[in-house]
Amino acid sequence: MPVGRTRSVALLGLAGSIVDVEADLSSQLPNLIIIGLPDAALAEARDRVRSAATNAGCPLPNRRLTVNLSPASLPKHGSAFDLGIAIACLAACGGVDPASVGQVVHLGELGLDGRVRPIDGVLPAVLAAARAGHRTVMVPAANAEEAALVPDVRVVGVATLCEAAIWHGGRYDVPEELLGADPLAAADGAAQAETSAETAHLDLADVAGNESAIRALLVAAAGGHHLFLEGPPGAGKTMLAARLPGLLPDLDTDAALEVASLRSLAGRAPKGLNRRPPFEAPHHTASAAAMVGGGSRIIRPGAAPRASHGVLFLDEAPEFPASVLDVLRQPLESGSISIHRANAVATFPARFQLVLAANPCPCGQHGVSDAECSCAPSVRRRYLGRISGPLLDRVDLRLWVPRITAAELRMAGERRTTTTAEARAAVLAARGAAAERLTGTPWRVNADMPGPWIRGAGGLHPGGRATAALDRALERGSVTMRGYDRVIKVAWTLSDLEGAARPDAGHVGEALFLRKAMA
Repeated sequence: MPVGRTRSVALLGLAGSIVDVEADLSSQLPNLIIIGLPDAALAEARDRVRSAATNAGCPLPNRRLTVNLSPASLPKHGSAFDLGIAIACLAACGGVDPASVGQVVHLGELGLDGRVRPIDGVLPAVLAAARAGHRTVMVPAANAEEAALVPDVRVVGVATLCEAAIWHGGRYDVPEELLGADPLAAADGAAQAETSAETAHLDLADVAGNESAIRALLVAAAGGHHLFLEGPPGAGKTMLAARLPGLLPDLDTDAALEVASLRSLAGRAPKGLNRRPPFEAPHHTASAAAMVGGGSRIIRPGAAPRASHGVLFLDEAPEFPASVLDVLRQPLESGSISIHRANAVATFPARFQLVLAANPCPCGQHGVSDAECSCAPSVRRRYLGRISGPLLDRVDLRLWVPRITAAELRMAGERRTTTTAEARAAVLAARGAAAERLTGTPWRVNADMPGPWIRGAGGLHPGGRATAALDRALERGSVTMRGYDRVIKVAWTLSDLEGAARPDAGHVGEALFLRKAMA
């Protein structure tokens, strides 16, 4: 009897590796043995597979079945291999067509009753299969819509193991209790609404007054810059941050697939390919693992990777533990997060825009007219000092957001305000100018440009009188070398918004002001 062979996918972060699933039938005592470095959950598949096959109406023979997962040196975890193991065993037993089985990648968990249950991470697994040259995948019916997001791949959704066996040429009858099985009944609420949908109805025109804050928001969106908003409670910091995703351009196909893959790994199965940038706003009680990702058995992405190509908003930033805030320092520079475990390293993308919001002190009244602050100066310094200097140095725009007065509110009602659609058009024009200037480089927005390249091969340093004020600030030590480069990047964004060929002294001055405009 030939060895039954099919394929599955082992995921490590967003990266997937093709795994050959081989099953051999021998005439020894009945048993099902799985070898090839499985974890505990995968080792338990021997009991799930045999019970599922019996209850699905395609029982395995009472003989010894040895299943090998190759390459044996690759760690494998989870229950997504169940369907591949069961189909390989049926192929070894002659119950299905081995040629058909060998051409399909199988993903899915089996229930003891023979149903094929949905799994997390189907989208990145199917993407890995497609990149490896495979064009047909069989997945749980509940995951079929998600898998179909990958172009040029034939997706076969099955609700039961018997249905999968019949598709491969098996002559079986589906048990009555499985007839009409609801393929979504086992989804366990895996499909969740996209986070970005929560901000889809928010319009910039809702913001009354605070013209300087709106200007900073527009600059942040146009150049991909990080933003820090400081101000008293009720000044509109959260309102402004929630409207930033609406100013960003739609994601291209590759970015949208990457965002959807991260959500799939996190257990948020996407419904369709959402091209709007994501918006993540974790609570200040979040741990470092919740922020960047982690897990002892399956490494899942945290809030920062899930915000890739979008916005990560940390409201009440000083309330976050300093250790949690500081884990963002490296991703802000590299655009990726690597999570190390004893036997594996998972890497997630983390190229997001960071928006921090903070009160000026614990009571929130410092700097507010006609309000008495009860916090001592040392308490205020200690409160804002929870946001470390190295992290703040990576933030391009820092703005004080005052409370709006009654007079400003009346004036705002009398004049026309900028809508999200109008602001997005300006952002698209500015980003288009930056992309044209950066043609031939790996960067597309001003915030991505490395400082040495700006001052060297890129030839984008304004120089001369344009940077005289910035040069003096560097000499006095009021900006770091990193801050110097970031001011120049913001100056280029300001010139792009105005359609200028190069930044002038006014653009550099405004960029320097936006970096230091705190109370």
